[in-house]
Amino acid sequence: MKDEDDKGLDTRDRLLQAAGEIFARCGFKGATVREISQCAGANIAAVNYHFGDKERLYTAVLEHTLSSVMKKYPPDLGVTPASTAEERLRAFIRSFLFRMLDEGRPAWHGILMAREIADPTAALDHLIEKVIRPLYDHLAMIVKELLGGAKEGKNGDEADRENEERIRLCSFSIMGQCLFYRHARHAISKIHPEKFEKGDIERLSEHIMRFSMAAIRELAEEPGIKNRD
Repeated sequence: MKDEDDKGLDTRDRLLQAAGEIFARCGFKGATVREISQCAGANIAAVNYHFGDKERLYTAVLEHTLSSVMKKYPPDLGVTPASTAEERLRAFIRSFLFRMLDEGRPAWHGILMAREIADPTAALDHLIEKVIRPLYDHLAMIVKELLGGAKEGKNGDEADRENEERIRLCSFSIMGQCLFYRHARHAISKIHPEKFEKGDIERLSEHIMRFSMAAIRELAEEPGIKNRD
């Protein structure tokens, strides 16, 4: 029985790896179950047995990819609950970039996620609730702490709305800077060749950190962000 279980697990893993490579290259619509099965050295029925259909195989591949990369580069990489908000933001940016750009992982990991975000399928809603929204909430809490809060008063409701908008825009801007280097990677290489090795990613994360903190510090001085008298 154990040998049969091991064999089944091996087939499932081979299907996930083969599907990841083909989905990254062809997209969800362009990939076929036949090609995936052939690449994995399995029969077509194995996809239905292990995953049910092509759509659920695709969702499983995305979950597998995100699970492995989040385990390797969690958003709190290198920090503790006692760390400052600035230290936690630096860790968030650094881990985000390594998840997107690390060439030590299979190349299709980053390509697949970039493709899904740029050309979403039905699986994106599932990923947003399971991974992307928690990541955003984690970042927004850090940004909120760095911006400070508005004191309730005569214009308290309006100040709260302004604060929420600035937290959201700052959080999206930070994530956007990181995502740019994944989505525009080909164009960037034409302007300035980049291999994005570990040292390059470290320098890039520090630049984004400093750039973002400069903006946050300026915004924190504006009315509606600092405590009002």
